[in-house]
Amino acid sequence: MEKQIKYGQIIPVMLCFFAMGFVDLVGIASNYVKADLGLSDAEANIFPSLVFFWFLIFSVPTGILMNRIGRRKTVLLSLIVTFASLLLPIFGDSYGLMLASFSLLGIGNALMQTSLNPLLSNIITGDKLASTLTFGQFVKAIASFLAPYIAMWGAMESLPTFGFGWRVLFPIYMTIAVIAILWLGATKIEEERPDDKASGFAACFSLLKKPFILLSFIGIMCHVGIDVGTNTTAPKILMERLNMPLSDAGFATSLYFIFRTMGCLLGAFILQKASAKSFFAISVVAMLIAMVGLFLFQNETIIYICIALIGFGNSNVFSIIFAQAILALPEKKNEVSGLMIMGLFGGTIFPLAMGVASDAIGQNGAVAVMTLGVLYLLTYTFKIKQAQ
Repeated sequence: MEKQIKYGQIIPVMLCFFAMGFVDLVGIASNYVKADLGLSDAEANIFPSLVFFWFLIFSVPTGILMNRIGRRKTVLLSLIVTFASLLLPIFGDSYGLMLASFSLLGIGNALMQTSLNPLLSNIITGDKLASTLTFGQFVKAIASFLAPYIAMWGAMESLPTFGFGWRVLFPIYMTIAVIAILWLGATKIEEERPDDKASGFAACFSLLKKPFILLSFIGIMCHVGIDVGTNTTAPKILMERLNMPLSDAGFATSLYFIFRTMGCLLGAFILQKASAKSFFAISVVAMLIAMVGLFLFQNETIIYICIALIGFGNSNVFSIIFAQAILALPEKKNEVSGLMIMGLFGGTIFPLAMGVASDAIGQNGAVAVMTLGVLYLLTYTFKIKQAQ
């Protein structure tokens, strides 16, 4: 009976992980908005950059908010904000409207990523947490995968989309958000109450004085930096070295996501049997081999293999680091979650550094920046036992 009750809690939480993936629609949507409104690259690129900006602003305050209203209510709040963001484009796709929509989408996602992961720790504990978080990332990736295909389907004039065109993506995902709100709202999840008064900003940031928490925070920054960096750099490497057109080189990004999704699914099962430390080490070594390959080889097949290795290797890094940080300070889950999610701001810092390096020496410069992140994760492997 206890197992059935747990599944009754896990399923709506996993639907929330699916809703977490809605944020990735910003990539394909910004391309359509650019075409519809005749925007410049600089104007269109504001949309995806907004996502990481809100992680910097809202992650730690969300950790503090969870202490006051609880994790489940914070997730529900994030879903409501996400619902509002998906509602706006139904009324049009003007620049101001889409700017407001994507801002709300980023804010809702920052709230959700900060609160949903620790909420899961109230259902799954101990060694199973990392594998379940990884499965949640797999569910999230499904929504990320579907977004471009739904938008392309909507853009086909021969199909009925009730006048929405590519924007049919928004009402479809909005409907799923409503289901998630109702289902999670009806689900009871027991949460431990904070032992002391709700932490303030100073107390929250003071946790970075703890060596393992600081190392984990930087590890999250490196993970996201490698993730965003590979997405942007992989096609450029093929274009630079093989004179491949962008239409063909863009497959490199899809290949990365394919292997990252496969890695999430396999990791969910592997982490139930293998130790987090061993699997983390294998994942990081796979990425290091890939980085060396990108430095040394010009062959198209080998470059694709390297990109696939990065996707597979980077697929479980977030889940393992997040779980280790939570287990290191179980009495401060909310605050630790806020700090770890704030580390997603690394998705802004790494591309900037990679851009400077690639302007100086070509795409090998960008690969060098990512390699520094991989080397850091390699050193982090030896610290994982400190969280036990």
